[in-house]
Amino acid sequence: MSNPRFIVTGTDTDIGKTVFAAMLVQALDGYYHKPVQAGVEDGTDTKTVRAITSLPADRFIPETYVLNTPASPHLSAEIDGMEIDVSVLTPPSMDRPLIIEGAGGLLVPLTRQTLLIDAFGAWDAGVILCARTALGTINHTLLSIEALKQRQLPIVGVAFVGDENKDSERTITEMGGVRRLGRLPRLPEMTPKSLSIAFNKNFSMDDFAQAG
Repeated sequence: MSNPRFIVTGTDTDIGKTVFAAMLVQALDGYYHKPVQAGVEDGTDTKTVRAITSLPADRFIPETYVLNTPASPHLSAEIDGMEIDVSVLTPPSMDRPLIIEGAGGLLVPLTRQTLLIDAFGAWDAGVILCARTALGTINHTLLSIEALKQRQLPIVGVAFVGDENKDSERTITEMGGVRRLGRLPRLPEMTPKSLSIAFNKNFSMDDFAQAG
């Protein structure tokens, strides 16, 4: 494998994309980067990924912006008395695979003029869309796929998160014309071992080796 770059984004916030990103960065033995962290009351996502993976500290690239309020990044930045400079968010080139985690969903505003999905276009990375398996996921996920395709962003596939829902997963991948990467089930505990087992049981390394 060369050194692919993947953007891990979601159809919404709090859907499990951080756990998925942790599982993937560990499986690929790569780097993790969250350019914009909005909300620090429960710690940062970088700290969470470090805590539940087996990777050394130097695999975690510091956030470009750490904002205090759990809100859309544009608003969180305004509350902190600043404005996000989108031009400095482009992730660095690394000597291993790089997993970049977004903030919330695709159409989350970074500023009053720029959406997160607009920044993705300059990052030269394949997009992995994390989607819940719960009710409502078909609409949210197909809308997200449509937004990515309208901007001609490369979609690696959809990673489902939650309990099995065969029809929703089939409907999304068939109607959206995208690859089903696998499904991350609910894990009884978050440890390097449980993440490794989940990846090996539910995902294929080939899907990530051939993309990014």
